[in-house]
This record gives sequence, C-alpha cells and structure tokens, in this order.
Amino acid sequence: MLDLHPEIADSSTPTPRQLLLKLLGSGTDEELDAAAAVRACALFGISANNTRVALARLQSAGLIETAGRGAYRLGADGRALAGEVRAWRSAEQSLRSWDGGWVAVLTGALGRSDRKELRARERALAMLGMRQLDEGLFVRPDNFADGVPFVRDRLVGLGLEPQVPVFLATQLDAGREEQARQLWDAQELEQTYQKGQRLMEDSIQRLRKLPLDQAALETYRLGDQMLRQLVFDPLLPSPLVKVALRQTFRDAMRHYDEVGHQVWKDFLTYAA
Repeated sequence: MLDLHPEIADSSTPTPRQLLLKLLGSGTDEELDAAAAVRACALFGISANNTRVALARLQSAGLIETAGRGAYRLGADGRALAGEVRAWRSAEQSLRSWDGGWVAVLTGALGRSDRKELRARERALAMLGMRQLDEGLFVRPDNFADGVPFVRDRLVGLGLEPQVPVFLATQLDAGREEQARQLWDAQELEQTYQKGQRLMEDSIQRLRKLPLDQAALETYRLGDQMLRQLVFDPLLPSPLVKVALRQTFRDAMRHYDEVGHQVWKDFLTYAA
C-alpha cells in the first residue's frame, strides 16, 4: 500500500492524483474500477466528480490506461514512476562496504534562474543522499555496489542535467574529510529509524480494533510518512551510521506494507 507516490508529498490529505496512483501502484498488475476509486477518494473527502476528472487526466497523461470496462491500471509512464519509488525494497542489496571514497557532483556552472530545472536538480540530489561540501560541490559516500556510473544514471533519471560532472573523489584534505563525514546527522537518522519502527508496530496492534475505514486512513497516512523517510534516506555506510537500525526499520516497513495492502483490499471489497 506504500509503493507509489511520485510526488512524495508530505501531506496526510492526498490529491485524487496521488491517491489513485498509489492504489494502482500498490502491487503487481493492480487494477481499480471507477466505483472503487470513488469510494477510496471519498474516504479523504474527495468528491466523485473530482475523482472521475482525475482518472481522465491521468489517462490523458499516460500514467494510467484502461483495463477493461470501467477499470484502470498503470500505464507505461506510471509503471516507470512506480519503479523509482519501489527501489526502497531492494536498496540494501544495492550497497557494498565503504572504502572511504566519495561520489562527487559539481553543479557550480549551472544556472539557478530556471525554477523547474532547479527543483528537479535539488530533488535528484536529495533522493541520492547528496550533501553540499563546498559551494556547488555535493558528495555522498561511494558505497553503491555499481559505483559512480550507478549514481550518475540515477541522478540523470531523476532530473539532474546530463552535462553535470559526476565523479569519484578520494584523498580529501583532512579538514574536508572531517567536514564531509559530518554532513549527515547520524544520531537523528538512527532515532528516526527507531521511532518509525515503533510507530508501525503500535499501528499494527491498533488496526485490529479499528473499523475498516479508519484502518485504511491510518495505514495510508502512516505509510505515506514512512515512505517519505525511505525515499529520501541517504543509505549511509558504517561507520557513519548504525546500518543494523536502518535494516530493521526497512524490515518493519515491508511488514507494514503487507498489512496496509490487505487493509485496503478489504476496505475496497467490503465497501462495494
């Protein structure tokens, strides 16, 4: 139930676009009929008319397509967006031990007047856990198994301008090395992992006593909050962060995702 949310908006009240894409992206080959879409959106105070308008616009944009009479599934563009966000599921498998090198991105030659380009650039850098070390110089630990080429391709895929230099930096001077290692608040990250795990465990206990509509609301809102943490997690290596805490948090997310998916499946079935 957590998988697809292209905008990754920080809001407990989704737009019809966000909610519909999320429902359709919550599993493999998910389908949603118009009546179920209306019921789902009504849970958040969204009118039937606004829901149908959103379905039509999503179809025009190529994000969804028809899957029979009155039913919809993700289109090609929607599946691509779903894949970007679903990367959290296999993120740990894409990592390797850190040897002390840094992936560096040099943006100093780029303009800042085009707001759309700037937003895309900043979003891409944030989603790959890059932090600014010097003016126009962003870095992250080189701990992805496929190294710099992987980071470069991901950044460009997320909106970074293709001409931007992305390279490996080693042997920083002592001052910059120390500064680079302090760019992320490890204690805050670790507390976030532990708090998120507790919130999900408490929610699962609470869901058993809630009516289906309230359970659906809770899994959406908490799941959305946890998804945002996952998508923007910098995936730092040891010794910069306690990796085991992150792995435990991600395991808890997988379980909560399964619980939320079942809650929503039951809600849409029994509300028919």
